[in-house]
Amino acid sequence: MIGIGKNTQIHQTLQSEKVTRSEQVEAIKEEHKASQTARFTQLMSEVQSFVDSKKTENSFEAQYKEFQDFLVEVGYKGEPIASLSKDEASELVSEDGFFGITQTSERIAQFVVAGAGGSEELLREGRKGILQGFDEAEQIWGGKLPEIAYETINKAVEMIDKALVEGGFSIMDEKV
Repeated sequence: MIGIGKNTQIHQTLQSEKVTRSEQVEAIKEEHKASQTARFTQLMSEVQSFVDSKKTENSFEAQYKEFQDFLVEVGYKGEPIASLSKDEASELVSEDGFFGITQTSERIAQFVVAGAGGSEELLREGRKGILQGFDEAEQIWGGKLPEIAYETINKAVEMIDKALVEGGFSIMDEKV
């Protein structure tokens, strides 16, 4: 009888291992199926993103609309840029034109001053931010920007410094 009991125990152990292996195989199959589905979904997403980016990149109309939207956002209400004569375009970038030094520096400074709401910290951060953005523009441009850009940024910084002084703050960053 001792031998029979051992056989039953061995049979139960083998049966348990068999079920465990079967469950493991099923789990591996499910995991593989889920992995394939995830990879397929990711691949389809990447393909769709690539197609969408190419549509945007290669679409002159989309780029033109984006540029027009930008102009509206900064307050330009004039004729479409592409339809301007040389004299009209020159007027836009003249000293007092919409894209000239005076109006552009005022828009930049007003954005910072209004956003700061009188906070010294926010005025300083805004000032720092426009200077950082200017540095990044130089890098994108590949070096020195046109002189009008330097005159514009300097005038905007002067206006922000004036707002600091008018707020009773030092124009020197005391944390440096």
